[in-house]
Amino acid sequence: MEKQTRAYLYACAAVLLWSTIASAFKISLRYADVPTLLFYASLTASVFLFFYLLFLKKLKLLKAFTRQDYLRSALLGFLNPFLYYAILLKAYSILKAQEALTLNFIWPIMLVLLSIPILHQRIGLRSIFAIIISFVGVFVIATKGDVLGFRFTNTIGVLLASGSSVIWALFWIYNVRDKRDEVVRLFLNFAFGSVFTLTLMLLLTDVRIPHVSGILGAVYVGLFEMGITFLLWLKALKLSKTTAHITNLIYVVPFFSLLVISFAAGEKILPSTMVGLVFIVGGILLQKLCSESERK
Repeated sequence: MEKQTRAYLYACAAVLLWSTIASAFKISLRYADVPTLLFYASLTASVFLFFYLLFLKKLKLLKAFTRQDYLRSALLGFLNPFLYYAILLKAYSILKAQEALTLNFIWPIMLVLLSIPILHQRIGLRSIFAIIISFVGVFVIATKGDVLGFRFTNTIGVLLASGSSVIWALFWIYNVRDKRDEVVRLFLNFAFGSVFTLTLMLLLTDVRIPHVSGILGAVYVGLFEMGITFLLWLKALKLSKTTAHITNLIYVVPFFSLLVISFAAGEKILPSTMVGLVFIVGGILLQKLCSESERK
């Protein structure tokens, strides 16, 4: 089998698994609160990645890390999984899954906007127009189509779901400069994240073993949102001739997710969600085309 074909198979597997996560979040939150779900999911990802590194005989790489390396991992672990998922899961707990999913998907736009002050990148007028298109989609979803009325149906939920994309973008901006082994970095992120989420759980909840459905949901999220699926995606990127062949597939995730939400979570998909998502994804793709054109 050709390398590119294998890359597409790994990428498609990752896309299909990620498409189930919005429903998994929503269903799991029926049986566990946000700190509890996040802790058990982070712990699951940490344990899985530990044994994966043990299998690859890469745990010895941890000995070469400096104190600064561990501090960097602690900071990144605070951003993701701790802060990012704490905010995102709270959004899922108070919004419909379809709304939280689509509002969170503006992270590529936030990545572009934050790259301006942090990485000193420049964007042209066409890119700015594309970004505005995506934000129109956000308003369509946030107002359930009543854009002119300018009334958010749940302001806190909208701010949380949209704000989580800022955390995700910051994480990837700071992560891209880290040249350590990707899987080892990922393990440390979740190991530190588990400590942070345990602290949050001890402070905010009555510690007890959640309902078995909550545990199963957390394990599912830990494996297929945080652990295995990232490894599949990394494998696809390494096998692919160019990252563009693979990364564009990520934009089908929210559309597949809406199908899963409809069947698994039992939500009726609102027309405003579909229209808003088309604006968001359309703006993102247009911005990518504009950026490539401006670079040339």
